[in-house]
Amino acid sequence: MKITVIGAGNVGATVAQLLANYELATEVYLVDILEGIPQGKSLDMYESMPIIGSDTKIFGTNNYEDTKDSDIVIQTAGLARKPGMSRDDLLVKNAAIVSSCIESAFKYSPNAYFIVVSNPLDVMTYVAQKVTGLSRDKVFGMAGILDTARYRSFISMELGVAMQDIQALILGGHGDTMVPLPRYTTVAGIPVTDLIPKERLDEIVKRTAGGGGEIVKYLKTGSAYYAPAAAAVQMVESIVRDQKRILPCSALLKGEYGYNDLVVGVPCKLGKGGLEEVIELKLNDDEKALLKVSCDHVTTTIKEAMELING
Repeated sequence: MKITVIGAGNVGATVAQLLANYELATEVYLVDILEGIPQGKSLDMYESMPIIGSDTKIFGTNNYEDTKDSDIVIQTAGLARKPGMSRDDLLVKNAAIVSSCIESAFKYSPNAYFIVVSNPLDVMTYVAQKVTGLSRDKVFGMAGILDTARYRSFISMELGVAMQDIQALILGGHGDTMVPLPRYTTVAGIPVTDLIPKERLDEIVKRTAGGGGEIVKYLKTGSAYYAPAAAAVQMVESIVRDQKRILPCSALLKGEYGYNDLVVGVPCKLGKGGLEEVIELKLNDDEKALLKVSCDHVTTTIKEAMELING
């Protein structure tokens, strides 16, 4: 298994380290346009392998040709958010960056699975799909896993219970219009609505939607990377080990939930066949209305991105 991580910044480097720690690949290639950065970081990581006990080999490069015949490509390159910026504010520059990176990687690894992490995530996943021309089982994005992890973390903080006992789902675009589903959220099988009053749960949902922005305000010069990296690696693990996990990912819809040619977060089954199935939940009227708001927003942003790319 050969995995390429595009972007040697905080997210990309953390992804590479976790892939090696969990031995999810024989070889990990960290590629970046900055000379010396991917080489230095990858060497540092590789020198930690004897301590960790992993035999994964890690290489840094500025040349996409070195990534030839990768099984999985993870796109993390792009500008990070700064305080006051929304994910959509990154649209103009990141659309060009993601388009170029994916095109370069696809040239040498046309049979790879492509996992997108760059923001605005749903839009960049759509861009990657159009650039490669691959089907949705080969190109998908990390979004709902991160959003759900934040949601579960806040519920754990509130109730003082184990993380592993909390199950949750989030639909829609990765951002302020995401659609948490309290009705599908449980703690050891108990509906969360039985454990947390609606008013308090609404506050947790609001904090989840603004979770990335909260971290940006603290960091001031960067954005979250530990949790996004862990989310991307969970997707890789489900594919590499054919776990068939049901995970919320950004996927191209083909009629599911009433939408076509649109990428948003939905429950997906990930296995050795990549994105093997999109799970369609039965939503009530309120949930459908929230999803429509989210999908309309993503649709508008996708249109803007494609106009920028096509000139």
